[in-house]
Amino acid sequence: MNARNGGGTLELTLVDDAGVRFLEGPSERELLQSVRDAERLVEACLSGGVDRALLYAANLTHGFFDLSSGEAGAILQKLRNYRIRLAVVCVPGTAQLSRRFGELLAEEARSNQFGLFGSREAALEWLREA
Repeated sequence: MNARNGGGTLELTLVDDAGVRFLEGPSERELLQSVRDAERLVEACLSGGVDRALLYAANLTHGFFDLSSGEAGAILQKLRNYRIRLAVVCVPGTAQLSRRFGELLAEEARSNQFGLFGSREAALEWLREA
């Protein structure tokens, strides 16, 4: 499934894992070049009839893990507006998280709309929930 963005397409795969359907990004490629690309992710989810996405650290904007950029907040708010759950696979040591990113994770854990996981398997388990 491809959704157009300013620089090309969002290459997403529609996955059906034991009846749970979600869109998955490519594990090693940039996908969201700017916060505005979150709109394309929403469009792709709505077009695919899914309310879940699995992305990898490499898929996110360069400033996503730096809270001072505001990119994580803007992207997550856009997805929350459409009730799209986002699981992000971030193998330990592959991304530099800002000091306060843990606070965002704690806050997001309450809403169950966003999760950061060290493996695809852990992310899939979370996506299968509710």
